[in-house]
Amino acid sequence: MLHALRQRAALNALIRQFFAERAVLEVETPILSAAGNTEPNIDSFHTDFSGHRDAGVRRRWLRTSPEFPLKRLLAAGVGDCYELGRVFRNGEAGGRHNPEFTMLEWYRIGWDHHGLLVETAALVNQALALVGRQATLQVIDYRSLYQQRVGVDPFEDSIEQLRQPLADIAIDPAGLGRDDWLDLLMTHCIQPGFDDAVMTVVHDWPSSQAALARIRPGTPALAERFELYLGPVELANGYHELGDAHEQRARFEADHVRRQARGDVLPPLDDALLASLPAMPACAGVAVGVDRLLMAMAQTPRIADVLAFDFSRA
Repeated sequence: MLHALRQRAALNALIRQFFAERAVLEVETPILSAAGNTEPNIDSFHTDFSGHRDAGVRRRWLRTSPEFPLKRLLAAGVGDCYELGRVFRNGEAGGRHNPEFTMLEWYRIGWDHHGLLVETAALVNQALALVGRQATLQVIDYRSLYQQRVGVDPFEDSIEQLRQPLADIAIDPAGLGRDDWLDLLMTHCIQPGFDDAVMTVVHDWPSSQAALARIRPGTPALAERFELYLGPVELANGYHELGDAHEQRARFEADHVRRQARGDVLPPLDDALLASLPAMPACAGVAVGVDRLLMAMAQTPRIADVLAFDFSRA
């Protein structure tokens, strides 16, 4: 445990030095919020405030990332900024997941996702250098990756064609849509083949998986986002950020429709974020799983190995 604590301290110091050298400001934002994350595949913890009603909304949601308040700071003119802190996701516990974990998130004014992916790779390689390692960088677009690795076109092929590389895996198809099959191809067929000595950055995703990223019109329309993998492990998710409040509200409401159909909790929309988006400068942002990065540095598949106390012992 002592070695893991020292490694985490060294990584935290490196992160702060990395951004100090680039004049990116460290900030802190609330862990409890009046709004929650509407993303259908993420469940939020919540708690109820017992104090005076004048203090604000009683039900508060533990953040799943600092993204929304960081964007409000960008809209207020803070400039390039980052936060290194704890986030919380309900139901995510296992070998590679802990319900409470550390996320690094930062934003660069005037950048797009291509510029930010290079900086993200540079940070990861500086972290690996702490343990005497380096990784080569491979940048590939989403369509080419699927064509090369599993022989399908993720934009043009039918669902039946997408299912073929998964034929030997027992999967219940009930309720699965196109994006679900694409996700299964990634997790079951593509990611396991990534080289441990390579950082693979996949960019320009289907528009249906845009989340909070801009969509670039075309045939097909593409989400201007990237994911970075070190070997088979996903470390980072970055966007050329959407600044259109009307489009963002529509996406949040679509999330609610999906959640309601499944009988899930409906976290309140972040109206403060939506109100601030028109003032947010053009930018790109990325979130890095710090515990995942520490796991890669330690070459362990167990998140418990890089935590002082994992969820079962907290």
